[in-house]
Amino acid sequence: MDSSKRPLLHRRDLLARAAAAALACACPAPAIAQGSYPTRPIRVIVPFAAGGPSDIIARILADALYQPLGESVVIENRPGGGANIGIGIAARAEPDGYTLLATTSAIVINPSLYKTIPFDPIKSFAPISDLAISSQMLSVMPGFANSLAEFIAKAKAQPGKLNYSSPGLGTQAQLTVELLKLRAGIDITHVPFTGGPPAVQALMSGTVELVTNAVPTSEALARQGTIRALAVSGEKRWSSLPDVPTLIECGYPGFVTDTFAGLFAPAGTPKDIVDKLAKAVQAAMARPEVVEKARKAGFEVIGGGPDVLAARVVREVAFNRDIVTRAGIEPR
Repeated sequence: MDSSKRPLLHRRDLLARAAAAALACACPAPAIAQGSYPTRPIRVIVPFAAGGPSDIIARILADALYQPLGESVVIENRPGGGANIGIGIAARAEPDGYTLLATTSAIVINPSLYKTIPFDPIKSFAPISDLAISSQMLSVMPGFANSLAEFIAKAKAQPGKLNYSSPGLGTQAQLTVELLKLRAGIDITHVPFTGGPPAVQALMSGTVELVTNAVPTSEALARQGTIRALAVSGEKRWSSLPDVPTLIECGYPGFVTDTFAGLFAPAGTPKDIVDKLAKAVQAAMARPEVVEKARKAGFEVIGGGPDVLAARVVREVAFNRDIVTRAGIEPR
């Protein structure tokens, strides 16, 4: 080969390599990965046992997300530690969009109830969607009281003598009654249980005079007349219990203590993945069949985006901390 041509061939080779490098820089790998997300199943951690409120709404959502995302959504129950174990696992997960958290109000209550927890409700997560809410319901046995006012009158006449049950220490149910005690000026004793059904059974067996839990747990019993619902803690009456007044209607302005279900990603998850998930969730939760499934499970769908959930977390962390402090509940 003529040696005079070698520099020209070498220059062409360099130009080709430079062009290939420039093309690679113009299309970085992370952008490609995010743009095609998801490419494998998504794991959703539920920090409670199967069958609880967050598990129910998470499974309804998981079924509805397959169509818009094109990948399976797998529920993984990680109960324990008052939900701290599962929430902590989700907080430490790789922020790649393949591990999410579906939880109820524990994420905004636990910071006030525990001296140390493995997450920060604001800093550890990227909010995706405020999924749904379920009111608390205060119930007695038929004949004990016909209204909340009548129950409160009995409690005032027997300070420290009446008992109430809840699904457990630090639940939204307990904090609802603790706030009622503060606002109504009554003294009744908390008897915690490990879940809603045993708390209701305690009422039916005569162990306690009042039970408070999320509507789904005892809604059917209230409709059948087995127990008497005195009030619900939502902003408006529950759709399937139209005759049961709200705490606001019972004379306590602004008294709203809904249990919410929210979907989160670990902090640091790319914004385009969070946005894609939020859009898919909002579309799924707006479908009539999903709304109906949620309603039958005792939830009213919200389907709010990241900003709605972020605002709720900030608001409810402060709200619940105030209740815990004023009620004198010692962090564990």
